[in-house]
Amino acid sequence: MLRMQNLSKVYRTHMIETHALRGFEINVKQGEFVTVTGPSGSGKTSFLNIAGLLEEFTDGEYILDGVNVKGMDDNARSRLRNEKLGFIFQGFNLIPDLSLFDNVDVPLRYRGFNAAERKERIEDALSKVGLASRMKHFPAELSGGQQQRVAIARALAGSPKLLLADEPTGNLDTQMARGVMELLEEINAQGTTILMVTHDPELAVRSQRNVHIIDGQVSDLVRKAPTLFDANSHVA
Repeated sequence: MLRMQNLSKVYRTHMIETHALRGFEINVKQGEFVTVTGPSGSGKTSFLNIAGLLEEFTDGEYILDGVNVKGMDDNARSRLRNEKLGFIFQGFNLIPDLSLFDNVDVPLRYRGFNAAERKERIEDALSKVGLASRMKHFPAELSGGQQQRVAIARALAGSPKLLLADEPTGNLDTQMARGVMELLEEINAQGTTILMVTHDPELAVRSQRNVHIIDGQVSDLVRKAPTLFDANSHVA
């Protein structure tokens, strides 16, 4: 599903050169749930931005679902991102003056789905996160955990093959965080590959695999219990 080999990311100014990633290698199989941990400044954000096609890398190779993204122009990257990826952020990024239905609808309109298909996708996604009965409500009428569920529904509505989550429980209390994690585990069990950055060790150990990043390199790959997808040996 996602493979990076000998990947590097260098930020340059007229005075200094900063190596955010160097010799970076990772392989995420279809159907895996992988958490990414590491100290602040280790390169987690650069990795996630590159994985999400939000940032270009300096050298190396990145294959996303069989597609080599190196050298793609902005339009091609945008199309691939819209087709393959879904994003969940620490800040829910909901539009306050839009209902839940309309919040989930925004990226679907951007992708050009017709009204009937958008409605079906929105209702299905909100149902999956347990908020079908509240689709006419506004974000301010929900708890933090419920708002994050809307953000997850917004990502799911586009049927992503890979879900990228950046500290999705960072703004939630412990109970809400566990609820969101349980939802992500359910989504993963249905076949969606998930790559999640987290500082929470309790959440990290619940994933199938924890990738630890330090000084821009993968220093640790801890394998968890095998999954149905491993048994099928389905590698993208």
